[in-house]
Amino acid sequence: MRSVWTDAVVCITGGTGSFGNAFAQRILEEPVRSIRILSRDEFKQSQMAQKFSDPRMRFLLGDVRDSQRLRRALDGVSLVVHAAALKQVPAGERDPLEFVKTNVQGTANVIEAALDVGVERVMALSTDKAAAPNTLYGASKLMAEKMVLAANDSYGQKVAFACVRYGNVVGSRGSVVPIFMEQAKSGTLTITDTRMTRFWLSLGDAIAFVKDRIEEMHGGELFVPRLPSVTITDLAAAIAPTANVVVTGIRPGEKLHEQMVTFDESRHAFDRGDYFVVNGATRTGPEFSYSSDGNEVFLSPVEIRERLPLALAQAA
Repeated sequence: MRSVWTDAVVCITGGTGSFGNAFAQRILEEPVRSIRILSRDEFKQSQMAQKFSDPRMRFLLGDVRDSQRLRRALDGVSLVVHAAALKQVPAGERDPLEFVKTNVQGTANVIEAALDVGVERVMALSTDKAAAPNTLYGASKLMAEKMVLAANDSYGQKVAFACVRYGNVVGSRGSVVPIFMEQAKSGTLTITDTRMTRFWLSLGDAIAFVKDRIEEMHGGELFVPRLPSVTITDLAAAIAPTANVVVTGIRPGEKLHEQMVTFDESRHAFDRGDYFVVNGATRTGPEFSYSSDGNEVFLSPVEIRERLPLALAQAA
């Protein structure tokens, strides 16, 4: 069977971020024809160009808000990985229209451009915050998910659209691990709520999950990885076991637990062992919620400490 990657022309929107860098590096191991990195940051593109010497890499300046630029950028592309997004929760509350322009209208532009030029597959990256959203960022990503999945049924064209949904990557910008590591130098860590839990996902695992789901997608799927959980107190103990802990109170928009499949979504969620797929079909069986507090597997402080060096190296 011919590989998805054989002679493929891949475009990664928002491709100069940590995901785009790592995903491009992994896909260059496959027999792709070329990889197009579309982003609006020329400095990050120059940095990435110095890192990658492979002639199959191409760098295109542009913004997903610009529909005409997208059509040009996707001309001849067979696979789109849509990673471009505004993500900082407080910024979304402060400047909501900017998030709508990028996360909602930008995704609509990707969909329309992919349909116009005949892209074969589009995989969009989403977030746990799209499940039962309580922030502007989460709501904008839920809208993006809905548009991407609806595109399979609304246009009558042979483009497969799917989404992957996962939470914060360990060691990524703005995540708690770098904050804890910096605070550990002072001997005091701040925790907003000691009941908090999160899923554990390294960048390497995220890359592998997206790649595998691209290879199997047919269109219309929302893919959710099955991951271990950690408690915030165990994470703190793993990073700075002797540090003092100060509880500061939960922040606006912050959730106690990461939820990736809601009760309502579970009626259409099928367990595939290592992951769930929500595909619109109605499932028989009890409803459930897949969230970090009700998980079957929790990492201990020792296990966290063992996994942390690799996760941080991948995120660097």
